[in-house]
Amino acid sequence: MNLRELVSALNDFASLSLAESWDNVGLLVEPSPPHTVNTLFLTNDLTEEVMEEAVQKKADLILSYHPPIFTPLKRVTWKTWKERLVVRALEHRIGIYSPHTAYDAIPHGVNNWLTKGLGACTSVPLHPSTAPSYPAEGTHRVEFCADNTERLDTVLSKIKDIQEISCLTTLPARVEGEEQTRVSLNCSQKALLEVVALLSQNSLLYAKTEILLLQKPLLPHTGMGRLCTLSEPVSLSDITERIKSHLKLPHIRLAVGTGKTLESPVKKAALCAGSGGSILKGMEADLYLTGEMSHHDVLDVVANGISVILCEHSNTERGF
Repeated sequence: MNLRELVSALNDFASLSLAESWDNVGLLVEPSPPHTVNTLFLTNDLTEEVMEEAVQKKADLILSYHPPIFTPLKRVTWKTWKERLVVRALEHRIGIYSPHTAYDAIPHGVNNWLTKGLGACTSVPLHPSTAPSYPAEGTHRVEFCADNTERLDTVLSKIKDIQEISCLTTLPARVEGEEQTRVSLNCSQKALLEVVALLSQNSLLYAKTEILLLQKPLLPHTGMGRLCTLSEPVSLSDITERIKSHLKLPHIRLAVGTGKTLESPVKKAALCAGSGGSILKGMEADLYLTGEMSHHDVLDVVANGISVILCEHSNTERGF
């Protein structure tokens, strides 16, 4: 496939708009076009050893779950290992694509795969994703009514001079038996301050003003982490064995919640692939499952009677 067609297919599988704002996802290294992809090389982490393997396999594109380029590169030299990855990729005309948290969020992604280690259960995202774009521009909607056409024309002319205003409409309206004009507009947070300042100069207009926060709709079954409700309660000991089997690990780390034992039942589990401490924080569950958490975060969770299973970061992702 042509690289751009392949990237489009990958984006259809997991929209990059679902990735976290801090993440660096998508096509990170692009050889000069046209670039045909015959061999796609899949890895969890693109290290120099993996790059050499991709070169030997004559890969045309590497899909690296974790982005090998995260913080901006000021130069591309042979000095650091991440710079060397870019050099090697371009020398051998190998593209690099990273999906990372976009794969975490999708309904058929990493976190849903991780839930299979618990056994039969239902799950919902801990932090649901929102639709990638508003149906209209702006973060707020401002609506007000006016009965004086001349005064309204003055206000509207000033509003039109404000930047980041959209969807400005006027409609006839009857308010308390009087014929008036209802004005509606969408605006950014910055423009909102200017609109409010303008309307506040007229107490009658200001008293009839409504400000609505425009929120994106939540996407079903999509988002970070999962809260899982098991079909039947299972002992902590049995859950531990299930997770080890699913992840194909001989050992995991277990911290038993205060007042709990290995025979304590687990009905609800909150999980997040990778480093899930910030996603899991404050969630009510019998068990937290993730790759890694800080020592002190684990102590806080265990003190609240919640058990914690840590499997190391990439172990919670690689199987997907």
